Amino acid sequence: MKLRNKIFVYTTGLFILLLIAFAGAIYYLFADHTYERELDRLEVEASNMVTNLTDVDANIPVDDLLRAYVPSNGSIRVLDSDYNMMTSVTSGEQMTLFDVSMPEQRGRFVQLFQDDQTLAIVQEPMIWQDGQVVYVQVIENLSHIEETLNNLQLVLLFVVLIGVVPVVVSGKLLADLILGPIQSLIQTMNDIKESQTFKQIPLKRQSKDELYTMTETFNDMIALLQEHYEKQEQFVSNASHELRTPITVIESYANLVKRRGLERPEVVEEAIEAIASESTRMKDLTEQLLLLAKRDQDWQIRSDEVDLKDLLPTISEHLSQGYHREIKVDANKSFKIQTDEQKLTQLLYILLDNALKYSEAPVDLMLSGEQKPVITIQDYGVGIPESHQSRVFERFYRVDEARNRQTGGSGLGLTLAKEITDALNIDLRLTSIEGQGTTIKLYF
Repeated sequence: MKLRNKIFVYTTGLFILLLIAFAGAIYYLFADHTYERELDRLEVEASNMVTNLTDVDANIPVDDLLRAYVPSNGSIRVLDSDYNMMTSVTSGEQMTLFDVSMPEQRGRFVQLFQDDQTLAIVQEPMIWQDGQVVYVQVIENLSHIEETLNNLQLVLLFVVLIGVVPVVVSGKLLADLILGPIQSLIQTMNDIKESQTFKQIPLKRQSKDELYTMTETFNDMIALLQEHYEKQEQFVSNASHELRTPITVIESYANLVKRRGLERPEVVEEAIEAIASESTRMKDLTEQLLLLAKRDQDWQIRSDEVDLKDLLPTISEHLSQGYHREIKVDANKSFKIQTDEQKLTQLLYILLDNALKYSEAPVDLMLSGEQKPVITIQDYGVGIPESHQSRVFERFYRVDEARNRQTGGSGLGLTLAKEITDALNIDLRLTSIEGQGTTIKLYF
């Protein structure tokens, strides 16, 4: 059985059973209360009759006295101490009441008899005219109550039947409400399987129930899978694209050495230098690709206390020695921050490396700010045309292919820098004027 049918059957069946139980409880309580009320009334009448009979003159015929108290749809009979019939009086339509058998129970009792008719019987002891103890039984037919109870049964049955309609409708609506998101989930998964694409379930409204949470969790899972898939696909594409050139160069020089290495030693030296250079470039490129292939959530960010006033001169000194270029550092104010020192250092290396590659003049490295630090990297080189500035952080994007071949760039530096700033929660802003230089500011 499908889950929708199970929910419908179980909920509808449960509500119908509750309706029947509720109707049965109403009927039982009403019947019990009605019978008790009639018996209480009959008991009061019997007690009053016994009291009055005790005070009546003995010369008056007993049957005449009893006839004054007989119920309109019942009878009165007198039994001796051995429960033998002494006398009885009945209304005209209740002759059959004489045949009612009573248990030999002494004392006072109230009991209902259910045969073809329902009878209320009250027995009271009294002192008879001759001085013996007798039992006076007052019997009343409760057919009028039976009619009322039968009518109540019909009313309750009608109410139950009427109540089943909204129960069935609500059961169907409940099944649709619960199964709606699940059906969407199944449909979306089938679409993903058939189309081989990632899809999400549209969230029509925001609520706090488990179905909304399930849908939201599924969408988050699909988004995560899609991100992993795109990262993997992008990594494979980038790696195959960028590694092809250094591998081709290494292969060409290796073949050159194989053909002419023994005859021309200078070719071997040139080939070794080229192979070593391309191998280093390929290693750096692979590391950058692997780092970019990670999601931001997968970056292991440490929290170190870093004094920017001490960090900037150290980085500047290392790059100045490596490039044999001047980097002017202006870091007079001390700023101690909590960040990942290794990744911040890598970020500054990337940005200063770019500045030195595309500028012949000295590069400025400044630390400023009031309560929060701002690092500024200013070069006075070729600059970036305004039409290209919005795309310089894209992977493998190059403003000028010829210029990048001269500088050896891979087009991944600024992309990696943007990934690092996002991971460190740093706001990176770039402004550039073609022919005048580029300014990059890091806001912590």
